[in-house]
Amino acid sequence: MSTSENSTEAPDDPAIGGHGHRPPSFWVLTLGSIGVVYGDIGTSPLYALREAVLAAMRKDGVITEPMIYGVLSLIIWALILIVTIKYVLVLLNADNKGEGGTLSLMALAQRAMGTKLVIIPILGMIGAALFYGDAIITPAISVLSAVEGLKMVTPAFEPYILWITIAILVVLFAVQSRGTARVAKFFGPITLIWFIAIGAAGLAHIADHPGIFHAFNPYYAVVFLSSHGVIGLVTLGAVFLAVTGAEALYADLGHFGKRPVQLAWLALVLPSLLLNYLGQGALLLSNPAAIENPFFLLVPEWALPPMVILATAATIIASQAVITGAYSLTRQAIQLGLLPRMEIRFTSEAHAGQVYMPQVNWLLLIGVLVLVALFQTSSSLASAYGIAVTGTMVVTASMAIAVIWKYWKWPLWASLALMVPLLALDVIFLGANALKLHEGGWVPLAIGAGLMVIMWTWRQGTRILFEKTRKSEVPLKDLVESLGKRPPHRVPGTAVYFTSDPESAPTALLHSLKHYRVLHESNVVLTIRTSDLPVVPDLEKMKLVRLNDMFSSLVVTFGFMETPHVPKVLALARKTGWKFDIMTTSFFLSRRSVRASKNTGMPLWQDHLFIALARNADDASHYFRLPADRVVEVGTQITV
Repeated sequence: MSTSENSTEAPDDPAIGGHGHRPPSFWVLTLGSIGVVYGDIGTSPLYALREAVLAAMRKDGVITEPMIYGVLSLIIWALILIVTIKYVLVLLNADNKGEGGTLSLMALAQRAMGTKLVIIPILGMIGAALFYGDAIITPAISVLSAVEGLKMVTPAFEPYILWITIAILVVLFAVQSRGTARVAKFFGPITLIWFIAIGAAGLAHIADHPGIFHAFNPYYAVVFLSSHGVIGLVTLGAVFLAVTGAEALYADLGHFGKRPVQLAWLALVLPSLLLNYLGQGALLLSNPAAIENPFFLLVPEWALPPMVILATAATIIASQAVITGAYSLTRQAIQLGLLPRMEIRFTSEAHAGQVYMPQVNWLLLIGVLVLVALFQTSSSLASAYGIAVTGTMVVTASMAIAVIWKYWKWPLWASLALMVPLLALDVIFLGANALKLHEGGWVPLAIGAGLMVIMWTWRQGTRILFEKTRKSEVPLKDLVESLGKRPPHRVPGTAVYFTSDPESAPTALLHSLKHYRVLHESNVVLTIRTSDLPVVPDLEKMKLVRLNDMFSSLVVTFGFMETPHVPKVLALARKTGWKFDIMTTSFFLSRRSVRASKNTGMPLWQDHLFIALARNADDASHYFRLPADRVVEVGTQITV
């Protein structure tokens, strides 16, 4: 099928040319971004400082004032340099027609550097693969760390922590099919309350040790790292937990817009996070025993149960955001030809971006439950968390250099001056997290490597399949001329033949002529392509060329954020003068039976992997939203 065989438009959406829905106000978008965008990074105080201090204590086994100042300084400047400067001030401006995220940046970089540069799609695939590792770890560590707060209420809960966590996660993934629209409207207010609560909890303890503000001086961070050697690097890996979720700033750009996301961070999220971390630091200086769980010990005993409930709600929201992100990323990957077709269910009639993907959902749940059962505590999981995120950030910074240089048209020296220091910082954090490979850091790398192999195999396999198919196909122009001279018997109605190459005659057409020896009155050769733009306007989607009185060639282009709905686009073609009636139209698809061969560009094991992926791909007629009673499939056999 096309570049796009991997490529049904969603229900009408204002963002993609739909109508009838008033755009949300700036303040509504800002509140929404607080819930969705910052849910992940907003729950980091549950474990980030604790893990960083525990890592620092490996040297002397005691908590000292310089240690607390050093760790806090590292966290503060990580939030300033990585989140505020890199993401909020720089990358939010690198939007692809309003959309952000790893694959969106990849498409932008490809447009800037040219599609022949192989390193760009490779970087995009690496970033996407690592994101899935993050999407599995985030729900596990977030919910587990919140539920662990029950131990602070009463030790009687401790034997049940694991089972309560599993129950919450199963329910969370089970309700995904119902859509998030009804629940999402509560995300912003709940997360707003969460940030106010954690900021107030931290502020209450800062008065115990006002000198904690000295941590804003980067001198303490430098001294800590220079005096702690390898332990300093291990601590740096734990410090990175404070900025996990920063990728969501960029990935969710299209949902809320740049200004609401920036305002939410600068006016609320960053101040609340800083106050909480400073409060935890002050608490540890006055009571080192609070290292057991400094976050929950910030609040008085009477406030502990509501804080545990609020933390659990916040972590569920954080998990929801990353699950939704996995759906969105998978949808983009399918459109860009990196993954086979999968079932996509739209859960909202108003918003095309709200989708549910059953296969992705249940695979994520299995991965999350395996991690929870394997690691059992948030501290153990923390070792596995950082590598996936740091790897994605390195990829993002690398592609951003190309975009700033070629797309923004900055001088090369200015592009490098801006991004190389930030890239170097990401690489340092990646190296620090690499020290935890044996403690669990291998998990996201294993997940990412597996998904990278799958995406590369699918990309290479579809390319080989396209090239082999093209060799055996007849030029469409020659076939049309031949049939014009000796036309076969014609029957009423319209036939739409799918092909990946508009210059070649579709296999289904050739087989139909061979076996049935008839043609429909109107025949359309349809090619579906994917643009490097997130959305293609309706009037620019179609290019219809009349070849003769029997044949027309139609090329339809969708954005990588859209899902193609072929009947709707054909209905739009009426504006070009083409008469289309779905009730008199038949759709002809080529169903390929793929066999492995030793004589191709891929190893035999990769051939078998590609065949397995192809067999489990969503049915083309369902994916393209074709009416089931109007589809004719013609089988062909081909080797890869």
